Amino acid sequence: MKRVNISFGTAGWRGIISDDFTFSNVRLVSQAIADYLNGEVKSSSLKVVVGYDPRFLSEKFAEVSSEVLAANGIKVLYSKTDVPTPAISYYIIKNKLSGGINITASHNPPQYSGIKFSPDWGGPAMPQTTREIEENCHKLQNSPDTIKTMDFEEARDKGLIDMVDLSDTYIKRIKEIINTELIEKDVSLSYDAMYGAARDYIPRIITSANFKVINDKRDVLFGGRRPEPAEEYLGKLKDMVLKENYDIGISTDGDADRFGIIDSDGEFITPNQVMGLSLYHLYKKGYRGIAVRSVMTSSFMDAVAKELGVEVIQTPVGFKYIGDIFRRKDIIVGGEESGGLTIGGHIPEKDGILACLLMAELIAIEKKPLKEILNELYSRVGNFVTIRKNYTVSSEVIDDLRSSLKDNIPDSIGNFKVKEVDKIDGYKLIFDKKNTWLGIRFSGTEPVVRIYVESTTAENVQKLVKSAEVIFNL
Repeated sequence: MKRVNISFGTAGWRGIISDDFTFSNVRLVSQAIADYLNGEVKSSSLKVVVGYDPRFLSEKFAEVSSEVLAANGIKVLYSKTDVPTPAISYYIIKNKLSGGINITASHNPPQYSGIKFSPDWGGPAMPQTTREIEENCHKLQNSPDTIKTMDFEEARDKGLIDMVDLSDTYIKRIKEIINTELIEKDVSLSYDAMYGAARDYIPRIITSANFKVINDKRDVLFGGRRPEPAEEYLGKLKDMVLKENYDIGISTDGDADRFGIIDSDGEFITPNQVMGLSLYHLYKKGYRGIAVRSVMTSSFMDAVAKELGVEVIQTPVGFKYIGDIFRRKDIIVGGEESGGLTIGGHIPEKDGILACLLMAELIAIEKKPLKEILNELYSRVGNFVTIRKNYTVSSEVIDDLRSSLKDNIPDSIGNFKVKEVDKIDGYKLIFDKKNTWLGIRFSGTEPVVRIYVESTTAENVQKLVKSAEVIFNL
């Protein structure tokens, strides 16, 4: 049998179904998590919720994981249906559980699945936790006979597994945060569920006649595309918004932790823009505290925060770092450019459902399209144009670039002089021109270099991208 290197990335362990993501490896990782819980968590009655997304065999993988937990004396609360990641997070917190396991590969292509572990505080596990789980996995690979399991129905009969519904608790919470009545009264919405886990959730939150859903059934192939609410995958939603004159188009990914927004004119509103809009909106609603963003997220949030007198904290890439600050400080909003957002008093985890409804609520209150609200903010705090590009290159190019940046960061990129370098995660080159920077990061799982660029004009952004491609051999 092929030995798989099990490594937890920014949001758990992921792999290709039947290749490295197999029933035996799910048992192994679940045993590693059980060993962590039994060794580290001070509780005589461990309880863990186990959920799953709509992917191929997700519920069966979740059953296998539950069987291992139960065999290790851990009480399992097994979701009756596929469930959004934010609903699992809230269920952990609301019921004071020991943690949660979610069988999900989020926005990844259909052939992938994954395991995400959340500890008792409800957010993504921090590196020290996942390192320990990884070490447990490696030990178990050398002694697989120590993996415990028991039959699912036997565990149910013994009271070690209970079937639960996570939806009511979560939906009630969202209705406490969002003025859904105002949205239903004043905003028309179209929603691309992307065949994902929120397909039955948002229609239960928004029930007006001005709400239309597409791709709202289970399809393990996700319509032949990635279940990712990025602009390139939202063409059908854009067409519907324009053709049927909706005020906003919204979308969530496979496990509903990421969001996508289409404005009434059919233009994609980027997550970077949503971060600034959300801070503005929540502050007007009375939220107080700090704002948190990852290092490669737009400075638009900082500009809005400065106008409002709000402090901004920057983190490495990965929502776990935002979630960790959420636990320790009062925040207004926390987010990252890849499409993850949460707000104060909610959960330390990405919530795509909440992000979509925040934008609908903002439209309902302001009675303007998002673009108009954005332009008003830009007129006060400055303009921000951002781009992210992925480059698939050889390992030799990556090694050369790593070495070059470590020892010799350029003094300028094109006509832009480097004023400061931030190395909190990758390399962020901050230029002498206002609101202008370039970031470089290396993927931890693929031969990919990511370039992030922001400036005040699209022309500046394109100049920086072209210059960076030449300098860094991309």
